[in-house]
Amino acid sequence: MRRLRQLAARTPASRERYVDLLRALAIIMVMLGHWAVAAIDETATGRPTARSALPELPWAYPLTWAAQVMPVFFVVGGFANAASLTSRRARGGDATDWLLGRSARLLRPTTALLLTLAAGALVARLAGVEATLIRPVVWFATIPLWFLAAYLVVVPLTPPMHALHRRFGLAVPLVLAALVTLGDVGRAVGPADLALPNYLFGWLAVHQLGFAWYDAHADRLGRDDSPARPGHPEPARPDPGRGLRTRRLPMSRRAGWAALLGGLAAAVLLTGVGPYPVSMLNVPGERLDNAAPPSLALLTVTTAQLGLILLLRDPAERWLHRSRPWQAVIAVNAVVLTVFLWHLTAAILLVGALDAVGWLPTPAVDTTAWLAWRVPWVLMLTVVLAALVAVFGRIETGSSRTAGGRPGKAHRPRGDGRAADPGRRATVRSVLTAAGFTAVAYGLVVNAQAPKFAPEPLGLPAAALVAYLAGAGTLRLLRSGWGSRG
Repeated sequence: MRRLRQLAARTPASRERYVDLLRALAIIMVMLGHWAVAAIDETATGRPTARSALPELPWAYPLTWAAQVMPVFFVVGGFANAASLTSRRARGGDATDWLLGRSARLLRPTTALLLTLAAGALVARLAGVEATLIRPVVWFATIPLWFLAAYLVVVPLTPPMHALHRRFGLAVPLVLAALVTLGDVGRAVGPADLALPNYLFGWLAVHQLGFAWYDAHADRLGRDDSPARPGHPEPARPDPGRGLRTRRLPMSRRAGWAALLGGLAAAVLLTGVGPYPVSMLNVPGERLDNAAPPSLALLTVTTAQLGLILLLRDPAERWLHRSRPWQAVIAVNAVVLTVFLWHLTAAILLVGALDAVGWLPTPAVDTTAWLAWRVPWVLMLTVVLAALVAVFGRIETGSSRTAGGRPGKAHRPRGDGRAADPGRRATVRSVLTAAGFTAVAYGLVVNAQAPKFAPEPLGLPAAALVAYLAGAGTLRLLRSGWGSRG
């Protein structure tokens, strides 16, 4: 508590605390949503199995418009990435420095999860458990990684996309939304694979809105977000643009109401009259999934969510300037990725423990017993997850303290007395950083696409694990300074 009070006291007055609150709430809602819709059954052999209850809960489909909070996380991510990239460049660092710093916070907790799951799977295999029984457990535990794979593609694109934002402003997400629409048309008239680019275009569009929010925040503070270069005068304040090329997200209550009502109206039309399903979460058996890949309907719901965010911003900011609420937000954000990564592992552990002692209820979905079981189920899961966070959370908190890194390390001379070529080394370092991110994202995608019942002795496809560890190891070496010295 003392540490939290110190951190709260040191928070700059200029910080947009609302962004931190939204990040924490988004992850908590994902966690609670997954837990709430989990249906536990038994196989013919008496083994417990889990599935989504959503197909049997059509009355809950409209509720998914609020429960689907991944767009909120991407908006918040865009704000945070614009802020940290701008700050890093102002301190003399470059985009590669920034990417390496971001990789520490994202990958250390993820690596801990994957290695723990692989080790547990190996122990189970050595104990005689069939490989086809190991993979479903690991598959379920790694469901959150599909989102992380998408985010790990968007993050390396932040520097060029931020440059596009500075030139074209809000026209960029509008163009990306148009590309999402084309992908949806392709999905409707042709193979579903024609919509695969929407994974990139959709989340990039939402991420760009975070850039515009950060520019509006910087504008309210009365400063320019263009860093001055060493040896050069402070740059002139850039023209924020007009119309669709404005770089500032409109933050007025009028804009909030327009986004909320307009987004809701469009979503109702697209899901009621149009071809899109009502649910914004995956429902097995539906004709398409609004979130995988992102659809135009999801973007309209995102617009409505953004409108609500704008309307609640001022009272939330006032509340967050009170000490205790802000301390709570700091505490959650310190381990927010750990909570996200381990919340389904908590469910696996609880189901296994209850089944082992014969106390695992399996009521039919949408019955009174099933609904009543949601309360003790979530409470017990919270206890299990708290224990996991106590063990693994320090990995993330340690990452957040070291992720800032040191911008722009000076290049040391070669051993033979010749000066290293800074430009060449910077290029090699950037290429290796991009390769590291690519390998990590590839590994996560391969795992997500691997069959649920594949006979994987480690629970993860070997190619996925090797690619991920190679990419994460490369980024770790680069963060330590490898490749920066002659």
